[in-house]
Amino acid sequence: MSITSEFPYVLEPTLSVRQVLTLERVLAGEPEVVAGAAQLDRPVRWVHVAEAADVGVMLSGGEMVLTTGVLLAGDEARQAEYVRSLHRAEAAAVVLGLGRAFPAPPEVMRRAAERCGLPMVVLHRPFPFAELTEEVQSRLVRRKFAAISLSESVRTALTGLITAGAPLQRLLDEVARHAGCPVVVTNLAHRVVGTAGERSAVDDVLRDWERIARQAGGDAGDGWVRAELGGRGERWGRLLLCGYRGDAATGRLLADRAAEALVLHRMLGGAPARSWEEQSAQGLLTDLVSGVVPARQLLPRVRAAGLPVNRRTFVPLVVQGRTAGQLDRVLRLLGLPGLVAELAEGAATVLLSLARDQDAEALTGHFATRLRAASPAVVAAAAPRTAWDDVPAGLREARHVADAVAGSAAALDLPAVVRLKDVHLRGLIRLLRDDPQVQSFAERELDGLLCEAEPELLNVLRTYLATGRNKSRTAQLHHVSRPALYRRLEAIQIRLGIDLDDFEQAASVHIALLAHDAQQG
Repeated sequence: MSITSEFPYVLEPTLSVRQVLTLERVLAGEPEVVAGAAQLDRPVRWVHVAEAADVGVMLSGGEMVLTTGVLLAGDEARQAEYVRSLHRAEAAAVVLGLGRAFPAPPEVMRRAAERCGLPMVVLHRPFPFAELTEEVQSRLVRRKFAAISLSESVRTALTGLITAGAPLQRLLDEVARHAGCPVVVTNLAHRVVGTAGERSAVDDVLRDWERIARQAGGDAGDGWVRAELGGRGERWGRLLLCGYRGDAATGRLLADRAAEALVLHRMLGGAPARSWEEQSAQGLLTDLVSGVVPARQLLPRVRAAGLPVNRRTFVPLVVQGRTAGQLDRVLRLLGLPGLVAELAEGAATVLLSLARDQDAEALTGHFATRLRAASPAVVAAAAPRTAWDDVPAGLREARHVADAVAGSAAALDLPAVVRLKDVHLRGLIRLLRDDPQVQSFAERELDGLLCEAEPELLNVLRTYLATGRNKSRTAQLHHVSRPALYRRLEAIQIRLGIDLDDFEQAASVHIALLAHDAQQG
């Protein structure tokens, strides 16, 4: 993948020894590599023309040294020491112009260079060293200026997004646009909490994430560049450029600028690093529920997020009355792997991943009991799934169950875990709520109460029917006396023109009220 064309500074890769030798001006000198051919990818930091025998003391590393060897001719010991001194100074290569001093490659220098692993190149035709120096130096200077420009461009773009309150994903997209390769953010456990880049390229990275994660502790080479995320003495994540095609130094600069921005984004947002994991889970669960992306295509992302998927039993849940953070803490306490995210206001979706030999029903019940021990919570569950492709339908089933009891949970005698079989008529009405005939039926049956400005009578009717026409329970839930409740029930019957003691009439009004509530929800 090449650097995106949208980025204005298209950087050339670092000039290696190999690339210098392919320059047109160098080719005119008919270069021949006579030693150290395996080291031609060494980066060239500078080009230095020197005839001094002790040139090594003048170098700081990364230089390509050009010489005619006039001071070395006839002294084999000095020739060998010359090569060794360049090796000690970590020179990139030595280029020897053949001519008056050496009509052929000196064997002593060649052997010494081969032993040291120092690339040695001879030029068979006369060559003005000044032209090579000028060419390479100008390219290196242009590259350095482009790197500075890149640094400022990235910093300006990311700072602007942070100032505008952009979410994490928008920042990662901008980094990927500049890098022209997939960008991955992980927590300290190497679990992926954010990605950006071309979707197919990102998926290719995530499919091999186990191997990549093992190498995440250090730069893996071949364009894999990392930067640590942390601040205030705490390290909490890592950013990876996966397969960056520019030079290594520029990749590190880009990764560092991106890391600075992500740390600033977290600090200004006041959100813990955990929230990034919640955002990742939210994206995965949203895609699963919607069905826009086939479940099988989401497997690389799910695995990289740390959810076990091989030979597992999946239990989709929707919990009302708890935040995603609270649910995640309970899952960690119980040692249950799962994805948690708030996909709707007041309700969090959970996807448990259990081993096949675990009792899914018992563990789900235990999870619900721990939740309800602190304060009331409604746990709606779908039937466990053993096939990953069935998970999206399971998540939609759990949401359907939760919707069916929403708003009436206090009046219903619900089990610790509510399932499809527990919602009965409510579940059916929820499915039919958008049918025009059902809507007309609800309005017709409840007309005497819907036109009232005071909603109390409708609330009393809702509780009375939900409790199976239990007057004591209804009075208790509404904090009124029995005589006061009788007066309100009488008012309801007058306005609706029905007898609530008649089962068929009460059932008809109950269905209408369920349809009304479903439509309002």
